[in-house]
Amino acid sequence: MSSENEATDAGAGDAPPEQLALIRESVRRAKAPRAKPRTWRGAALAKELPVARVLVDKGVLHLDRYFDYAVPEELDADAQPGVRVRVRFGAGRHRVREGRREGGGLVDGFLVERLAESDYSGPLAALAQVVSPERVLDGELLGLARAVADRYAGSLADVLQLAVPPRSARAEKRTSPDPLPPPPVPEPGPWARYEQGEAFVAALASGGAPRAVWNALPGPQWAGELATAVTATLASGRGALVVLPDGRAVARADAALTALLGEGRHAVLTADAGPEKRYAQWLAVRRGAVRAVIGTRAAMFAPVRDLGLVALWDDGDDSHSEPHAPQPHAREVLLLRAAQDRCAFLLGGWGCTVEAAQLVETGWARPLIAAREQVRGAAPLVRTVGDQDLARDEAARAARLPTLAWQAVRDGLRRGPVLVQVPRRGYVPRMACASCRTPARCRHCAGPLEGQESGSALRCGWCGREEGAWHCPECGAFRLRAQVVGARRTAEELGRAFPAVPVRTSGREHVLDTVSEAPALVVSTPGAEPVAEGGYAAALLLDGWAMLGRPDLRAGEDALRRWLAAAALVRPQGAGGTVVAVAEPTLRPVQALVRWDPVGHALRELAERAELGFPPVSRMASVAGPAEAVADFLGAAALPGEAEVLGPVPLPVTAVGRPRRVGAPPPGEHWERALIRVPPGRGAALAGALKAAQAARMARGSDTAVWVRIDPLDIG
Repeated sequence: MSSENEATDAGAGDAPPEQLALIRESVRRAKAPRAKPRTWRGAALAKELPVARVLVDKGVLHLDRYFDYAVPEELDADAQPGVRVRVRFGAGRHRVREGRREGGGLVDGFLVERLAESDYSGPLAALAQVVSPERVLDGELLGLARAVADRYAGSLADVLQLAVPPRSARAEKRTSPDPLPPPPVPEPGPWARYEQGEAFVAALASGGAPRAVWNALPGPQWAGELATAVTATLASGRGALVVLPDGRAVARADAALTALLGEGRHAVLTADAGPEKRYAQWLAVRRGAVRAVIGTRAAMFAPVRDLGLVALWDDGDDSHSEPHAPQPHAREVLLLRAAQDRCAFLLGGWGCTVEAAQLVETGWARPLIAAREQVRGAAPLVRTVGDQDLARDEAARAARLPTLAWQAVRDGLRRGPVLVQVPRRGYVPRMACASCRTPARCRHCAGPLEGQESGSALRCGWCGREEGAWHCPECGAFRLRAQVVGARRTAEELGRAFPAVPVRTSGREHVLDTVSEAPALVVSTPGAEPVAEGGYAAALLLDGWAMLGRPDLRAGEDALRRWLAAAALVRPQGAGGTVVAVAEPTLRPVQALVRWDPVGHALRELAERAELGFPPVSRMASVAGPAEAVADFLGAAALPGEAEVLGPVPLPVTAVGRPRRVGAPPPGEHWERALIRVPPGRGAALAGALKAAQAARMARGSDTAVWVRIDPLDIG
């Protein structure tokens, strides 16, 4: 006994009897401390269904299967299908004591089902812990996650990391509210503007499952139209899910739903909400307290009960593509959900992607469009300025603002704000020779030279070196021109042209949500355009060739989608709304903008891709990595007989210190990429072959990275 213990006992002996009695009673009532068991060695097993089938959260393809564990009797009540568990993983076959496998590290997992016996003949390790009795994974969500993993050649554990948010103990302790009764059937409202709009809402309210591709009319009514569709679905006693591209769109849909349904009828799931709040909202949906969900791509796996409608707004937005493995697209996930749950499907936007046009052409969905009279009445007047107009325009030779655009800005500022869309942020992101248009490159690393606000030396966008004595290596000229002028430089030029008008910018660093109806110049990059109260009086779409000239299959479709999104914020032509696009008017996307005909543009694109065998008519995958690793991977993969391998070709090297795009190689590494194309109906076989080849590489312990992506957005 130590001296400390002696002092303690002496103090207790001097204590009065009442205090001693109180101490003895407290000790008697206290529960004996018990250490958490590590292996449950020798513990009794559950009397019924003593085997737990567990999905281990490892995320590697060669371990993409279930593992069996023994269920100790003490965990029998909590170890129910769908709960989170912790298990020992990686124990050797020969490390067995008293009937239990031992060793391995603790990993997380999901308990999938309980069985009476295991098909594994050896001894089983025991469940180490039931993390929470909350059943977060049911058969419906598990089936959806498995379908997504198979389609994108990924692992089930990776998909469930996207589908089930991280646990918050405080959120689980809170009780969810009781579900509210179904609301009354709403009036069609603005859906009456569409040829089949009223019939679509009526079908939702009656419990039907219509599938539609919706070409929305310009204006702010789209959020109210989505809210009406959700309300009609809730009125039928079913749930609804709406996925939107960003937080600003979610906020508008949230306001529209609250105005129509009131508080407590829907949940908002976004990654920006914070882990505890997001998990609390997700639990309310999982428990059936809330039947309607809106959110960003984080909501595409939301466990809505009795799902009656899945809807997606603006499927061409890059934000709908998940950057984490296996990189599913929200549109494809919702298509799988519509087929799995046999529910209604709504794909909407101001533009129309080729994938949306294909759904209509194949008859899987019906078009939901307005008559041409309605379109002309809601759309602004669109005018164009091409190369011939610029050549004849004296003002355009000295500045980037042609006379027609300058007049539109001047007239628009008399009635309200004017929107100016610029393809790039920054000051002067790209420079080129004024004579031959050869891009200006750094002499040290061949990176692009960029103009500075000080107007002095140029600076390399890759290595940061300044260039003070540049000359063109092709023609020897010394004069430069802006290849693409950024938003800040444009705001500076417009501020000098209209000194009495306030100029506001909206871009990556600071995105404005709304602007007032007071006259102002609003310079914005695509996707960051704020909404003006009462609509913009005019809009300028500058440097259209910069978006159309991108070396990408979707360049024309994406440029038209961004132009339509900006033009939809402008007042109708009858109210004086005007849009001026600085782009060659003979190009197909520009003509589609003038006519406000995104559906026709998408159908023509689809026909051309069908002739050339491009997606979405064909299925395509990309395999990227070091040249030798890509060659070995393609040689080992058992590709379908119809597969066509294109390439491999070198990928652009990502400069050290520069941000890396999705699918780009690590900075400084030289990678190659091969594209694999298969005809329709063979996509599942291609995904299965690539998944098997990748799993075999991982099982061999290969340390060379090879990235496999199904249906990549950027195929060049």
